[in-house]
Amino acid sequence: MSRKTDKETKTTEQALTKKELKKLRRQFKHTMFHKNHFNLFMTLCAAVLCSAAAIVSSWLLKEVLDLTAGNSRFDLNTLLILAVFCALLLLLGGIIDYCFLSRFRAKAMKQYRAFVFDKILQKGIQAFSKENTSLYISALSNDVNTIEQEYLRPLQTNIEAGLSFIGALALMLWYSPLLTLISIGFSLLPIIFSVIFGNKAAMAEKNVSDRKESYTDVQKDALTGFKVIKSFKAEKSISSLHGQKNEDVANASNKRYKASVLVTYSSTLSSVVVQFGVFFVAAAFALSGKGITVGTVLVFAQLMNYLLAPIQLFPNFFAGRQSALRLMEKLVVALSQNIPDEGEHIQPKLTEGISIRDLHFAYEENKPVLSGIDMDIAAGGCYALVGGSGSGKSTILNLLMASSRDYGGEILYDGKELKTVSPSSLYDLVSIIQQNVFVFNSTIRNNITMFSQFPAEDVDRAVRMSGLQKLIEEKGEDYLCGENGSGLSGGERQRISIARALLRNTPVLLIDEATASLDNETSFEVLDAILNLDGYTRIIVTHDLDENILRRCTGIFTLKKGELSEQGTFNELMDRKGYFYSLFTVSQK
Repeated sequence: MSRKTDKETKTTEQALTKKELKKLRRQFKHTMFHKNHFNLFMTLCAAVLCSAAAIVSSWLLKEVLDLTAGNSRFDLNTLLILAVFCALLLLLGGIIDYCFLSRFRAKAMKQYRAFVFDKILQKGIQAFSKENTSLYISALSNDVNTIEQEYLRPLQTNIEAGLSFIGALALMLWYSPLLTLISIGFSLLPIIFSVIFGNKAAMAEKNVSDRKESYTDVQKDALTGFKVIKSFKAEKSISSLHGQKNEDVANASNKRYKASVLVTYSSTLSSVVVQFGVFFVAAAFALSGKGITVGTVLVFAQLMNYLLAPIQLFPNFFAGRQSALRLMEKLVVALSQNIPDEGEHIQPKLTEGISIRDLHFAYEENKPVLSGIDMDIAAGGCYALVGGSGSGKSTILNLLMASSRDYGGEILYDGKELKTVSPSSLYDLVSIIQQNVFVFNSTIRNNITMFSQFPAEDVDRAVRMSGLQKLIEEKGEDYLCGENGSGLSGGERQRISIARALLRNTPVLLIDEATASLDNETSFEVLDAILNLDGYTRIIVTHDLDENILRRCTGIFTLKKGELSEQGTFNELMDRKGYFYSLFTVSQK
């Protein structure tokens, strides 16, 4: 299922230095705050107001208690006015929070998802084709939710707790520096626990993400290959595989939960120890007559809540932040594996043709797929690549689309070696029509235009030349095609694919087994539409050896076990009575 082993992932991570990884990760983190500073500032203002209200209310508690004992410098009316002021601070903070906090979070996550998605789209075909797409599906769903829940959502709460901590500490120092130092000493205990268990929780979160990615991979394959599973009665095997991956997720989630419980309960337990320790020390000071009033003892107990709040919250927040950063690092590593769009930018035209010289290629070392291929394809011609399964036909088309640069020999477009050409400019020259056409769950028009704007006359031309007029007349261009074109026939999906290529108006069309899943009549109609496209250079990989189609081709290349067996026109190859003759004869029976 997964195309990358754990060993390969580790090697990739090691390829990036810690400094590079941190720098790239920072881009992902900062994108949440880009053009979001005002919303963040207002949430910080709310945190300041709420923290101030909390500290003032603690001070008021002491003064009211001391007033009853005759030790306060303020009268009851003054304290009542201050209490109203404190309530107004809290109300204002709540209103600001209500208006800006949700806006800050929503914008932050929207920008993060957009940034990640755009980064994925920047990957080249060569790099993306070697990867596991479940990683990115998981990154945009499970991981994004984790980042929001564990890092972004607690951010404002922890800032408010931090401000309250500072205010409480200042007030405690004002009342009793000695008792404050003792309180700080007690507070070291939960900090130690946060350091011990924080990283453990982060590693557990990353492990859950990895397991969910693998689980998503199984789900995607099972749903995509549903027909194959049913037709081969492989439900039990797939269910067993799903069960194993599901169990892996459950086990990883269990370990993550245990790590979270350790963080929470160790923090809570240590906080209780701190609170009671400080309270009893303060009580002892009061009883020994060291200038500490009952009000001071009680306010210390109250202020310890604000002193302990960040100690209770920060371990979880730290663990959540570390988890979020781990997930970002995982994505950074994946997205950093790209082949840059380097090379010469060429014009989107073919005047001479395509030449292939002594082409060698292998997906695995010492297992050649192509050996010594020589081809000349004249501009404006139509050529067919035929041969048995595994003979290398589709591989040649993929190499012509720059799917890999790890080939031997030469591939020349008007004399320009493909390895020296920028992939982005190549895509303005070449389009490919494949057997498995992907159709978006959108309108026919959107599927033709790929959601871009084109002049109406250009769209009409592509519709006419691809043979889609009848479909649009029957259903309209706003007809929803369904998930992956479920509302269309195979021939209609292929015609949409042809129309896409024609609308882009690239001079070279590569057609890879475009009719493999179609019936004979529809197959002929689709190939006939392609052959009628004057002015285009067309290279057709086909399993369908239809004489009426092959006779109209400029040339035919016959491949056998990765080597070019024969080439020529239909009549020339039939007269030779060689390998092509045998293939054609067998296909007619």
